[in-house]
Amino acid sequence: MSTDLLGTVAVVGFPNVGKSTLVNRLTGSRSAVVHETPGVTRDRKELTCEWSGHRFRLIDTGGVDIVDPSPLTGQVADQARAAIAEADLILFVVDAQIGITPGDEEIAAILRRARKPVFLIANKIDDPGNETAALEFHRLGLGDPIALSSLHGHGTGDLLDLILARLPGTGPAEVGEEAIRVAILGRPNVGKSSLLNALLGEERVIVSATPGTTRDPIDTVLRRGDRTFVLVDTAGLRRKRRARQGIEYYSELRALQAAERADVAVVLIDASEGIVDHDLTVADVARKAQDSTLVALNKWDIGQLGIEDARARIADRLRQRPPVVTVSATTGRGVSRLLDYVERLYDKHTARLPTPELNRFLGDLRESRQPPSKKGKSLNLLYGTQTTVRPPRFRFFVNDPGLVTRDYGYWVENQLRERFEMNGVPVSIDFVRKT
Repeated sequence: MSTDLLGTVAVVGFPNVGKSTLVNRLTGSRSAVVHETPGVTRDRKELTCEWSGHRFRLIDTGGVDIVDPSPLTGQVADQARAAIAEADLILFVVDAQIGITPGDEEIAAILRRARKPVFLIANKIDDPGNETAALEFHRLGLGDPIALSSLHGHGTGDLLDLILARLPGTGPAEVGEEAIRVAILGRPNVGKSSLLNALLGEERVIVSATPGTTRDPIDTVLRRGDRTFVLVDTAGLRRKRRARQGIEYYSELRALQAAERADVAVVLIDASEGIVDHDLTVADVARKAQDSTLVALNKWDIGQLGIEDARARIADRLRQRPPVVTVSATTGRGVSRLLDYVERLYDKHTARLPTPELNRFLGDLRESRQPPSKKGKSLNLLYGTQTTVRPPRFRFFVNDPGLVTRDYGYWVENQLRERFEMNGVPVSIDFVRKT
């Protein structure tokens, strides 16, 4: 069941002042990518923070550099402004080791105009004896600076106490276990962020022609009718991940973790380029994560790929035989239908098949194909039951598991998918000896 959070806190500041390190410290996690390179965080990322039995929403934002002329930097600043607009309290992080910069003064001016409660965080005071270094930030006109070290944790407990005391006590509803968790996976630059924005109907994440724009997995809640989705845009999965280092390594690691906590994976393919082997590798990531899988062919309006050819190749190469839909993230075509498929996949992902129906299915299998045999002894499918859901796992009792060949096991799995309309669902079957 959903519960109400105490409110929303946005973390803003100039690039490389330690915002993501502070977010990880406050949430007790490593959810935000941290690296010495400035500008690692780009999209606004929402997390839940818990302290003293209370929970609130925390929004990590990209570094705001207003004078940087690049379009990407402008989009980062727009995302930070959006976070400020929806926040009940703002943590403005500055670097106490460097002192006040022109960038700090520009952000302070934005915050004064916003007329929102602000805590001015003088970060990187790693030695508590140097807290006087925070005093110069009084000049920003945002109240008394709070000296702390997000790296070492000095002062963060006191900060959390102050946050709880300042929040309104009523905030957005926290998403419960009933939500459908959807990971959007794909190789770089196939349109994952554009698809997320199309699903939401707003510019929620930054879209750029530059591969690798998305670095953090971005969880976003979408409510549609009586269903709640948690949509996760992820970094592009590249070839030869073992050779990746630094930001790319941690971004892709978080994408893999996002797949592992999802129920359904949407594997996005650029139809204008056709299906390449790396697309199938990404789909295999979803299979290994035990996600129900849907393949979405993006840029369908400009591609030359035939839908039947695409379905045949995917069915031939991917064991889960995922459904295939066509979409255009830029025009929104097919986006609503994609969510319909996600709902159906989730329902199959979490369903429990009645035992009588399952055993009738096994009886039909016995009649439709001669079972494998060895040395005059034939396999006998006796009865079965479903042991788990999310994803479904089955236990089929037989006279001798050693008689089950690889080919026969795959055939039973495919028959199960076809009979109960479970294409795309990661079905697991254990053949065990009846005792």
